[in-house]
Amino acid sequence: MENFHLFNTLSGKKESLEAINPEHLKIYACGPTVYNYAHIGNARMAVVFDTLVRALRFIYPKVTYVSNITDIDDKIIEAARAEDVEISLITEKYTNIYNKDMEKLNVLPPDIQPKATEYIPEMIELINNLIDKNFAYEKDGHVLFHVPSYKNYGKLSKRNREEQIAGSRVEIAKFKKDPADFVLWKPSTEKQPGWNSPWGFGRPGWHTECSAMSEKTLGLPFDIHGGGRDLIFPHHENEIAQSCCSTAEIDKPESYAKYWMHNGFVTIDGEKMSKSLGNIILVKDLTEKYHGEVIRLALLSSHYRQGLDWNENVIHQAKKLLDKLYSLYEDLKDIQVDKKLHNIESLEILFDDLNTPGLISELNKLISRGSSCKESEKIDIKNQLVMIAKVFGILEDDSYNKVSDELAFQVEDLIIQRSKAKDSKDFDLADEIRNKLSDLGIEIKDGPDGTTWKVK
Repeated sequence: MENFHLFNTLSGKKESLEAINPEHLKIYACGPTVYNYAHIGNARMAVVFDTLVRALRFIYPKVTYVSNITDIDDKIIEAARAEDVEISLITEKYTNIYNKDMEKLNVLPPDIQPKATEYIPEMIELINNLIDKNFAYEKDGHVLFHVPSYKNYGKLSKRNREEQIAGSRVEIAKFKKDPADFVLWKPSTEKQPGWNSPWGFGRPGWHTECSAMSEKTLGLPFDIHGGGRDLIFPHHENEIAQSCCSTAEIDKPESYAKYWMHNGFVTIDGEKMSKSLGNIILVKDLTEKYHGEVIRLALLSSHYRQGLDWNENVIHQAKKLLDKLYSLYEDLKDIQVDKKLHNIESLEILFDDLNTPGLISELNKLISRGSSCKESEKIDIKNQLVMIAKVFGILEDDSYNKVSDELAFQVEDLIIQRSKAKDSKDFDLADEIRNKLSDLGIEIKDGPDGTTWKVK
């Protein structure tokens, strides 16, 4: 079996991936909170972990990938109140939009996509267990996890106590025993969604959800837990605390999830993406301007652990590369892929901590080889191209850069007119027609056998 290395946030170093069960690898990644349209940051996480899953399926006989939907949250409640509709109308609408947006980026659906509201009984059971073991307490209708009761708190984020309090994102409430304590359950008013519980009518805290859903869908321990870097603290830190103090082993954070992966942030032209700057880029807007595979390739152009600065050059370079790849794929269309010749060594670079920039370099080498290769080399190039494309989630659109019959007829007619203009030495008209073709997005090339054309 090929060896896959990944950077484990928990240990703070790159490690060889050793599956708990080599016959069945299990992955959980935190999905979106559905109250608005998906942005490019949401898309990066989805594309990164989709690529990871695709890569691991070349190695492991079975990979189960779970990525949740948070459909109960204060932001969702506020969005429903602002539109004066039931909360379910907001969550169903934006869940569907998110999934359709990700489909346009060739993100495969998770094997399981649990919704938080479907796991309330499991969350209540988890909270009861923490109370019974004296890791949590109830006060004024709230249930809170008592952070000082868990000595390994901070092991994932490497934060000391002062940093934990400063970065908890929550104001220090009077009902807390300790400033670092976090909410497991909170009361709901009659106008807010809620469920009956031993502590009254209420709803779960955000962190409670993923502990309950990951355990229920995958069992403990599972192999890889992931998400955006912003989730390391407090969300993932709190998950470890909850799960290790309830079901997993209290002194072994890896008894919840063995490896932790986190992708870096997306900036926009060097600026942090935020509402105040008005620079949030939505996936739905991007897919109206660019092909989904172009966006996907741009998202993979930077190593997942590094930041990705989204700008016109990034998308331009991705489009340019994808055009060349489709052109190469078209040139090799008559070459039959021989699965017996599939060499997983083509993906070795990717197996080194999901090194997508390294694999993009290999794609550029394939393009160079393909431009001047011997006939005997074509099958090897085609096999490598197909393997890399499969793990990258590209070259899946037969209509990419294809033109309508109407436009094709127009192009052919203009080429004939240009040829006649050249024959009559009317070079100004010939140049005018070339420019017109260029405006139509068509690139032409004159050769000994006549003029050929393709979409730019």
